Amino acid sequence: QVQLVESGGGLVQAGGSLRLSCAASGRTFSRNGMGWFRQAPGKEREFVATISMSDSTYYADSVKGRFTISRDNAKNTVYLQMNSLKPEDTAVYFCAARSYSGFYSELRHNYDYWGQGTQVTVSS
Repeated sequence: QVQLVESGGGLVQAGGSLRLSCAASGRTFSRNGMGWFRQAPGKEREFVATISMSDSTYYADSVKGRFTISRDNAKNTVYLQMNSLKPEDTAVYFCAARSYSGFYSELRHNYDYWGQGTQVTVSS
């Protein structure tokens, strides 16, 4: 059974940093595109960042220059380093994995596996 488990969320003041982790089990994703999405209360789930099997990355404009996605294939884990956090970054953050493609994607429907999410709250 494939599982994606996020961790590292929490409460932080504006301007602070957090690092989210997404640990995969049940299969390896070293040859698959991975992504992070987020969902704030009352809003749709939105794209944050994505990484390909060759470590190419792509970011939403709202986080570009502040967030960094990376992967450690030996640990079957993807990370999201979040710096200079703003109150508008408050959301539940979800990790996602593509089942058959090594390319990155900002589209939700291209992902086949999802984690349960981790809450990030940024206070002003």
